[in-house]
Amino acid sequence: MHRGFVDLNDAVPGIRTDIRYATAHNLTGHPLAGYLAAKAVATREAAAALAVAYREAQRLGYGLLIYDAYRPQKAVDDFVRWSREPETGDRKAEFYPELDKADLFPLGYIAERSGHSRGSTIDLTLTDASGEPIDMGTGFDFMSERSHHGAEGLTEAQSRSRAVLRGIMAYAGFAPYENEWWHYRLMGEPFPEAYFDFDIE
Repeated sequence: MHRGFVDLNDAVPGIRTDIRYATAHNLTGHPLAGYLAAKAVATREAAAALAVAYREAQRLGYGLLIYDAYRPQKAVDDFVRWSREPETGDRKAEFYPELDKADLFPLGYIAERSGHSRGSTIDLTLTDASGEPIDMGTGFDFMSERSHHGAEGLTEAQSRSRAVLRGIMAYAGFAPYENEWWHYRLMGEPFPEAYFDFDIE
């Protein structure tokens, strides 16, 4: 593993992971390049902040489930290639039913340079005490205005759950991304200009 990075399962005991990009269960329909293992990896600084978030979540009666953390640049490039391939429709209904695949980049849901490649951005959700994900109104990577913070059409419970997650992450020093309720970046991240490309293994 790259110096300065850690496995989040080791750094934050008890946290749960569901690393979708190491599997076919993501919007591309295949494991992304560089995900040789289903591990959540992040900078030491992000891991320390996430441990604070996890303790706060536990205090409030929740757990945390990580969907993605560090993302190799080659995986981001894999997204770019996928976006330029003809639409097959295999994953559209689950991840972007209202959008054309070609619109995912210009609308800001996917970027050619991702904060994830700097190692201090985390995609995650709340779980209940048994480890089951809480209903947040949409699933992870659902590309829609329904995934935005402050989205209309959510139930009171869904809006409250998003607010709880946002509060937990803010307490630990993470900033939200307005288009994705699951996406948080460590403020004061240690590598603000770097885009790493080492494999997750």
